[in-house]
Amino acid sequence: MRTDVGVDGDAQRIGQLVWMLFLKIYDDREQEWEVLEDDYVSPIPEELRWRNWAADEEGMTGDQSLEARGDDMRPVVIRRIFEDAYNYMKSGQLLRQVINKLQEMDLNVSGDRHELGDVYEQILKDLQSAGNAGEFYTPRAVTEFIVNRVDPKLEERVMDPACGTGGFLVSTIEHKREHYVDTPQDWETLQTTIRGIEKKPLPHLLASTNLILHGVEVPRQIRHDNTLAQPWTDWGSRDRVDVIVANPPFGGMEEPGIETNFPQNFRTRETADLFMSLFIHLLKDGGRAGVVLPDGFLFGEGIKTRIKEKLLSECDLHTIVRLPNGVFSPYTNIKTNLLFFTKGRPTQAVWYYEHPYPEGYKSYSKTKPMRFQEFEREIAWWGAEDDGFKAREETEYAWRVPVEDIQADNYNLDRKNPYAAEEENHDPEELLARYESQQAEIQELRDQLKDILADALGEQQQ
Repeated sequence: MRTDVGVDGDAQRIGQLVWMLFLKIYDDREQEWEVLEDDYVSPIPEELRWRNWAADEEGMTGDQSLEARGDDMRPVVIRRIFEDAYNYMKSGQLLRQVINKLQEMDLNVSGDRHELGDVYEQILKDLQSAGNAGEFYTPRAVTEFIVNRVDPKLEERVMDPACGTGGFLVSTIEHKREHYVDTPQDWETLQTTIRGIEKKPLPHLLASTNLILHGVEVPRQIRHDNTLAQPWTDWGSRDRVDVIVANPPFGGMEEPGIETNFPQNFRTRETADLFMSLFIHLLKDGGRAGVVLPDGFLFGEGIKTRIKEKLLSECDLHTIVRLPNGVFSPYTNIKTNLLFFTKGRPTQAVWYYEHPYPEGYKSYSKTKPMRFQEFEREIAWWGAEDDGFKAREETEYAWRVPVEDIQADNYNLDRKNPYAAEEENHDPEELLARYESQQAEIQELRDQLKDILADALGEQQQ
């Protein structure tokens, strides 16, 4: 695909690859449904089904295959998935080669299904370095850890209002399936309890395909929409959820007018701040959340202060896991944090846990990504929420800050590890002052040396 003159960058390559992969995966699932359901009728027109235009390796090439796109697909779910699907490739011959490669895998074969899952996960990882598209992918280790700690039960409704490629929802499916699904009815229940919303077409397509790949029959759970465009007052009791797991886009700004959907005290165009207000609003009493946020939210003032005041008064912000640099590299090197809170009771104290690099690491990279196993230390330390985390102890990585201290500091949540060795100061003004001082010392030594040499030469001349 990279050799095709029409494909400009990884985001386009991935966007095109995934709509074809969706058709392939959906066709494999249809073969299963046709066996299980006597009256099964495909929602895809016959001429656009994968088996009828792509499965023959000597089939369509050139302009024919370039025209066989899913613009007219039905019903609504499939239509929405393909509303913004584009064909970027110019060469029908190259497109045929891609299709033939996809055709080599069969989702109904266990080994192929596992291999296809690995392929898809690699596609999502590739997205992380695809320019601005990287914002839609949260490392798998982070989604798994957050879901593991929030522990959504079978019948609890789980929502990701900014679901990107569906990582949190897939982790939720896998968590529920491993711990709470015992019968086919349990599996049906699971599918009705997850919900995601994504406003951009590429991640929406990726998320929908991701859910199908993980067993969801029709990914109606993923809505193509802007969550923030719905007025605050339109979110009623029926919309309240038990669990929110999310990584709202940080550093982004919403279009003018979106902020008017929110109460006056929380109006801002900063995307992550609007989402954080909404998360608190959407949780039921007793509902739990695990959210990724940048350092800027912790120490930010103004609107951020008001959001943090609401958070600490309406929710128990019991844990903040501070992640090191590089977790979201190469998309961004901004330091991030995992916030865990429960709605319905005020915060008494916030526990912090500073996540260390694995031994031998100085940063994360594409070849050395973060792994779920790294969180074993946090999991062993975590304790039980129903007893107020009384088993927790302060360690070289963990410390407790009473809420009164946070309130007295204007709700600043940016708390440094009191047990960490003092870090090298990289403040530009201090470094410049130190440099100037060192230069002055060097000049003084030069002057002394000149005087010594001058005295020595004078003695020789005498």
